[in-house]
Amino acid sequence: MKPVPGKIVLAHGSGGRLSRELVESVFLKAFSNPALAPLEDSAEVRIPGATLAFTTDSYVVTPVEFPGADIGRVAVCGTVNDLSVKGARPLALSAGFILEEGFSGKMLARIVSSMRRAADEAGVKIVTGDTKVVERGKADGVFINTAGVGLIPKGRRLSSAAVRPGDVVIVSGSLADHGVAVMNARDRLGLESSIKSDAAPLNGLAEAALKVPGVRAMRDITRGGLATVLNEVSAACGLTAEVDEDSVPVSVPARNACALLGLDPLYVANEGKLAVFVSPEAAPRALKAMRAHRYGSAAAIVGRMLKEKKPQVRLNTSIGGARVMLMLEGEQLPRIC
Repeated sequence: MKPVPGKIVLAHGSGGRLSRELVESVFLKAFSNPALAPLEDSAEVRIPGATLAFTTDSYVVTPVEFPGADIGRVAVCGTVNDLSVKGARPLALSAGFILEEGFSGKMLARIVSSMRRAADEAGVKIVTGDTKVVERGKADGVFINTAGVGLIPKGRRLSSAAVRPGDVVIVSGSLADHGVAVMNARDRLGLESSIKSDAAPLNGLAEAALKVPGVRAMRDITRGGLATVLNEVSAACGLTAEVDEDSVPVSVPARNACALLGLDPLYVANEGKLAVFVSPEAAPRALKAMRAHRYGSAAAIVGRMLKEKKPQVRLNTSIGGARVMLMLEGEQLPRIC
């Protein structure tokens, strides 16, 4: 068990190594229970006759509006997606708002309308909520917390620990768009205007993939990017993940932007992408099913799980070499979701 940190730093919210250490040293130590222990996107909660998925997340992205989305759309999509990757069908969400005195009422109305449209797209209702206002200078405009509950169909069980040697890794589309879009808007970098956030509700895409028997696990690729997700899955199943750099889909504008800014797209946050771990026999059918969905049209097989019982992620680089990819260190892009 890692020691409790002396002081909290921005990197503790990155979704990378320091985030994991904070969770394990403080929260898991205090709240330890079987539902929390897997530390996946949602917890499984069993009640008589049903299994529910339950999740919560807080959103502090700045600026609150950016190309392709806003903090409200990201809040709804993020919670829907956390439920969906556990195989759950989202039932209802909550929404809590912390508003700073002086925040624009018109902007708040736009954000709330965006949340309603995202919820409608996902086929889910926002059924409860809360609002608090703090003094000017005590927040940063608006922070949003959403929680969600979903029903896991009988017999469906997804878990990172269930991933096996030979399983194929599928990514649902181009990576890094969300992180680059937010950073471009925040710092007014003047990068190509075609770069937009990928924020989207992925419950329909997840259901399409799950129609194919053989899907073992799914993960929402958000903070820390694909590299961190693969490290988490590798740690859970005890196997080495191997990724082919040339197979990872990244749009040309996003790739160019990452090169300009010194970012690795495999670590940049997304808000509308899944990583699917599926048996090799079922992989072609799962890929076809995902590509038939609007949010999976650019899905690609990017790697595989090896027989090596060593939790790590190995990247086969485009220049013919190989390197180990660790969990995200530090904070590439703070306040990204």
